[in-house]
Amino acid sequence: MTKQRKLPGTKPTHRLYSVDGEGKSARWTEIGAAWPNRDGMGFSLTCGALPLQGRIVMRAITERASTGGQ
Repeated sequence: MTKQRKLPGTKPTHRLYSVDGEGKSARWTEIGAAWPNRDGMGFSLTCGALPLQGRIVMRAITERASTGGQ
């Protein structure tokens, strides 16, 4: 098995969320981040906490629109 780690000095490309509930009432809690592996075949994950219920969702990190300094 090949040892795979996040690349030093790179930023994560995805965030990990624990999602509890469905639709607009779902509660999303950020729990970690993901970096692509060098071979492009997977991701290395770092989690600060693991949920005991709900599901885990990985989403690409995108720039958020500016809220005018708030």
